[in-house]
Amino acid sequence: MIERTNLKNVLCLVLGGGRGTRLYPLTKYRSKPAVPLAGKYRLIDIPLSNCINSGMTSIYVLTQFLSVSLHRHIRQTYRFDHFSGGFVELLAAQQTAGESTDWYEGTADAVRKNIRYLQQPGIDYVIILSGDQLYRMDYRTMLQTHIDLKADATIGLPVTREQATGFGIMRLGDDGRVQGFLEKPKTDKEMDIVRMEPSWIDSRGIPSKGRDLIASMGIYVFNRDVLVELLEKTAYLDFGKEIFPASVRAKKVFVHLFDDYWEDIGTIKAFYEANLSLCSSNPPFHLVDHGAPIYSRPRFLPPTLLEGASVKGSLIADGCKIGQGAVIENSLVGLRCIIGEGVTIKNTVIMGADAYDPTPGIAQNGTPAMGIGSGSYIDGAILDKNCRVGKNVRIVNEARREEQGEDEACIIREGIPIVVKEGVVPDGWMLT
Repeated sequence: MIERTNLKNVLCLVLGGGRGTRLYPLTKYRSKPAVPLAGKYRLIDIPLSNCINSGMTSIYVLTQFLSVSLHRHIRQTYRFDHFSGGFVELLAAQQTAGESTDWYEGTADAVRKNIRYLQQPGIDYVIILSGDQLYRMDYRTMLQTHIDLKADATIGLPVTREQATGFGIMRLGDDGRVQGFLEKPKTDKEMDIVRMEPSWIDSRGIPSKGRDLIASMGIYVFNRDVLVELLEKTAYLDFGKEIFPASVRAKKVFVHLFDDYWEDIGTIKAFYEANLSLCSSNPPFHLVDHGAPIYSRPRFLPPTLLEGASVKGSLIADGCKIGQGAVIENSLVGLRCIIGEGVTIKNTVIMGADAYDPTPGIAQNGTPAMGIGSGSYIDGAILDKNCRVGKNVRIVNEARREEQGEDEACIIREGIPIVVKEGVVPDGWMLT
């Protein structure tokens, strides 16, 4: 395998995505890569940690919407020593003299508007990554496939037919070269066009387990000059829908199979389920891996205090205080979360707080204190950061509504109640 010391010629671009409308209201005040994950991380920490663990430390993050908190997080977290030459820089849409003043119109357009950073000397390969996926990968294996085959390689994920409707599916030759691409096939007839023999997947050392389709994960390796050519000679705006299919037609593109946990966290439901899956005794994705840790900002918080609470199948982050008689089951509790006495929390993602309340536990001018007041009952919900939930509040979607509310402190999206960032829910309030 390629040694870590030989990766100075690799540039990683993390695409921050658009407005993140499918993750609204979690993206109301922040960009999609800045959305909190697993109580103490942010989505951006996943690709950046994968890059660092792969020995790739020349990284740009491209974004344009609500990037202040993302920029702050990157600046406070990812600092390399003066001698390594590593960096993580944010490339936000900006006006420059003599150049286009338009906003990024797509993932490919974002890279095109920053093409001068790709053209710096010493860069041979460019890896394109997404900022809203949860997985662990050593990118050196992908780069090795790219070099060995003298091709443009993309990551492929074997999927079942039930999963295929949400992916772009690749049609492959027996040698693994990508020959075609079909975006989100809906029928068996369409899927048969891009079907691979399960024995072909088995022959690559990956058990097919009934999977006969290869999905694109949206992770790409390009020779630098090839990518620059594709960007300069076309007006394509999107990587997945335009640049990648164009490269399939004009260049040698081979698949590199990946068969481990991978989740696209692009919707409220996917975000909710991915977070809660981490709370199980045998999670599909392990946060602990001594060889490939997930990095984030050190916060120097005290240990969490449990005052006679009952906690089952849950993750509790640093700096929390959980009151007497509280019950927490199958839930994720984020940083600095203050939970009152007799509170019940089930199947819920709580993001915590950015800072401690200066008057903890004390209401101010009728506004509940930061955290969750005593006697409240919350089941199947998401609480964004800095929420103030009063006493004896009940947040349960008992009516099983799919969508409800817009400007309220608590709304429903995809059947999941969400208390918005800095939302205030008064004492005795009940979701109806």
